[in-house]
Amino acid sequence: MTLPTTARPEIAALTASSADLIASLQDDGGAYPASPTFSAYAGYSWFRDGAFIADAMSAYGRHESAERFLDWCAAVVDARADRIRAIVDGAASGEPAADAEMLATRFTFDGREGDADWWDFQLDGYGTWLWAAGEHVRRHGTDATRWATAIALTVDYLVSSWDRPCYDWWEEHAEHAHVSTFGCIAAGLRAAVRTGALDGERCARASSTADAVEAAIRSRGTADGHLTKWLGSSAVDASLAAVVGLLEVVPAASAVGAATLDAIERDLTVDGGVHRYLGDTYFGGGQWPLLSCFLGLAHARAGDLDRARELLDWAAGTAGPDGSMPEQVERHLLDAARVDEWVERWGPSADPLLWSHAMLIRLAVELDTAAPEEAPE
Repeated sequence: MTLPTTARPEIAALTASSADLIASLQDDGGAYPASPTFSAYAGYSWFRDGAFIADAMSAYGRHESAERFLDWCAAVVDARADRIRAIVDGAASGEPAADAEMLATRFTFDGREGDADWWDFQLDGYGTWLWAAGEHVRRHGTDATRWATAIALTVDYLVSSWDRPCYDWWEEHAEHAHVSTFGCIAAGLRAAVRTGALDGERCARASSTADAVEAAIRSRGTADGHLTKWLGSSAVDASLAAVVGLLEVVPAASAVGAATLDAIERDLTVDGGVHRYLGDTYFGGGQWPLLSCFLGLAHARAGDLDRARELLDWAAGTAGPDGSMPEQVERHLLDAARVDEWVERWGPSADPLLWSHAMLIRLAVELDTAAPEEAPE
């Protein structure tokens, strides 16, 4: 049984202010900035982060904001139709494109790759945008034909390239194939089929590829009964909470799902704060409120609402006096000696981070702690 909205006014207020902040910072073209002030993120929008932000806004009733981001994603993909077809053709002929020729993970608000070097080849964002579109269609009955071309192109891209090693959620370890990336791809392909925007042949390819991705997770992406950071690893990564929670690729209440949550709690969680992975040194390896929310969503899906509420409260407690939520907090740092080098490189860590605000919204809605807004007449 969840607490009613009226019993959690502070959470409801932070949820509302978070949605207002996201809406106020959204670009006129639909892109969500990762962070408006952090030097390494300013001016860029990620498909992955943005898709989770759009899903939160959709779940909270901010339909127009979510759809504008999905429109932006579709426009970015459509503009690269020829490039995607060349990538697909190369893979089919046994001459796959080089990593540098694959699609970028982040774009400027006007849809360009931008001028700054980045760890760009990541497949997870293309799965998450499909997943977010599918969730929005399921939730609100939106006609997905407006995104049909982009959905088809994205499916072709993922079907051709899903098993390639690439950078993970954290722009690291490009030499590995990551289970959280596989989860995003499988969820996206399943969602694309459900939108009704694909022809029969693409539906079949998307479904069979999702089957293959999930089989790879089961056969090579588990150790000691839990999901692993990458294929062949035995470690966990907090991003796996999305695979067993919000994305529902592995049911949270299943044996593997439960073991994964136990491993994340044991290895990466202190109180309600969650580290990305053991050995993280980025800004000293702090605790990420968005990961506490992902873990809370997984616990909620597994039926442990009390733990989910504890994690929501911890995440909400990271907000500053003005309600701004950071990317991470310097609590229980894994390597405090590594903070200064990142501050010297990029300045203080990101605050606000829109993805943090979004995941608080999404968990609050999941727990009925903040009621979705009514759509305007």
